[in-house]
Amino acid sequence: MSVDAVPVARLPGPLLRFLELYGAGRFWDSHEALEKAWCRSGSDFYQGLILYASAWVHWERRNAHGVRAQLKKTLGRLDAYPDVYLGINVAELRAHCVAVRQEVAGNPDGWPDRVAALPLSPAVNRLRGDEVELED
Repeated sequence: MSVDAVPVARLPGPLLRFLELYGAGRFWDSHEALEKAWCRSGSDFYQGLILYASAWVHWERRNAHGVRAQLKKTLGRLDAYPDVYLGINVAELRAHCVAVRQEVAGNPDGWPDRVAALPLSPAVNRLRGDEVELED
């Protein structure tokens, strides 16, 4: 399901903006779009998404250490979340972080062409409704 198909009233505006920018490959801008909401709420989920987007900024710069470090931090922030949160497949996101970290470590010369950002498409039918970020 695309971001456009998710009813705006169901997901927080900053998250929708993050997903829109992230989906357009604007990783730095997506990071910035969620920053204020994260600072206000202290949401580890938001911080995990910010760190994940930041990893792809490092990918654009061909910074292997930065990619691996940010993905490790992403995993730390998302570890306590259920497999689906705010309609996003967190289990898939965590698995992708692990796979990319392994690829970057195991292929020091060709890794940038062998990895890509995971599309993040929330499924509104998978919202639990009790996610604290929905209260913002």
